[in-house]
Amino acid sequence: MDRVRAARQRPQEDDPRFDDVVAGILSRNPEHKIHPSLDRVREACALLGDPQLSYRVVHLAGTNGKTSTARMVERLVREHDLRTGRFTSPHLVDVTERISIDGEPVSRAAFVRAWDDVEPVVSILDARAAEEGLPRLSFFEVLTVMAFAAFADAPVDVAVIETGLGGTWDTTNVVVPDVVVVTPVSMDHEAWLGSTLEEIAGQKAGIIKHGATVVLAAQEEEAEGVLLAKAAAERVSLVREGVDFGVVTRELAVGGQLLTLRTRGGTYTDVLLPLHGAHQAQNAAVALSAAEALLALPGTTLVPGLVEGALTDVTSPGRLELVRSSPTILVDSAHNPGGAQALAAAVAEAFTLTRLVGVVGVAGDKDVEGVLQALEPVLAEIVVTRSSSPRSMDVAELAEVAEDVFGEDRVHQADRLDEALTMAVDLAEADGGAGGGYGGSGAGVLVAGSVVLAGDVRQLLGRTS
Repeated sequence: MDRVRAARQRPQEDDPRFDDVVAGILSRNPEHKIHPSLDRVREACALLGDPQLSYRVVHLAGTNGKTSTARMVERLVREHDLRTGRFTSPHLVDVTERISIDGEPVSRAAFVRAWDDVEPVVSILDARAAEEGLPRLSFFEVLTVMAFAAFADAPVDVAVIETGLGGTWDTTNVVVPDVVVVTPVSMDHEAWLGSTLEEIAGQKAGIIKHGATVVLAAQEEEAEGVLLAKAAAERVSLVREGVDFGVVTRELAVGGQLLTLRTRGGTYTDVLLPLHGAHQAQNAAVALSAAEALLALPGTTLVPGLVEGALTDVTSPGRLELVRSSPTILVDSAHNPGGAQALAAAVAEAFTLTRLVGVVGVAGDKDVEGVLQALEPVLAEIVVTRSSSPRSMDVAELAEVAEDVFGEDRVHQADRLDEALTMAVDLAEADGGAGGGYGGSGAGVLVAGSVVLAGDVRQLLGRTS
């Protein structure tokens, strides 16, 4: 708990080189361009003295819920007065969000120091890649190595590491995990991970390693079979949702939900989680089981007071986040059908809004129609727009898809995000769209479809933390 207070009091150092360093890293291949080999990252780590082996690791993969679950695991571990590192992706506003120590993004000065630490090794491997006709280390490879080095330098006791894409070839998969977590697997990133649920699950299963305890969220049957086969082959200790742990009860509460959670160790009651939706309750159960596997003796619980204190303090920016009231503006990072379905259910359950209008921008390589179909039941109308990402789908093209789902009369277009928000607010407040909704008036705006879009809106509205 002392470390929790220290993290909140840490001053934010700056460095004049930060923008140039970030620009240089961003000029590399983006994280969705996979180099299907871990050799370069392994060599980089070896040249740095294998920093990723100097702390205990909780390694997470899955399609939805990874970042929220990672944040919960980290918060639970930190409540036990252990120093923590957390590596998540993508970021909402600032790249430093990806590398956190004791729950706080590293300062800009610390980010630059991490780059200085790894730059000589990165230069060696870049030069060799050029000789072999290969691209330089990617954006994500560099950030991963920087995170490993920063955590070793801190030093942290436990690092919570989220995969970026898949698992088997994911840059993070050079760690030796104490606990492996696989959140729900669904269809996403088919261009890189496979065209079937079994293929995608096979990629996620690549982080399951002998010697780890594997915490497995409830899965679709096709994915579950693949994950269970991998767990059996690696002879791991397996903890399964629905068998060994789960959500016993949950009730709506002011600002979130009140949970009873069951784990192998026992039952935790009256746990207040300040996040909305059944999916977040599931994430909490998964995270608690992971923390218990890491910290508790077999068959025993964590100290209940510490669990309640940690989960009550959890935040997950950009995940059904209330960023403004009167009218209510909600922001969510859902960018695939599974995430959008969970979002729609959570909105319907937790917010009594009389008229909800969507602002949606989706990357062109996603299942755009699937995302829109999942959101359609909770939206009166929709304003399609684009995020700041170059991968964001053209507004006119997105409007065509939206019209097939919503009908032409319910679809509006705005090329600029600020215009889209203004239009959505006006539409939400039209026809008497005011009243007594949770967190504000009965008129509401829901922004969804992209992590980048969620970050853009948070920045536009001044939510930078």
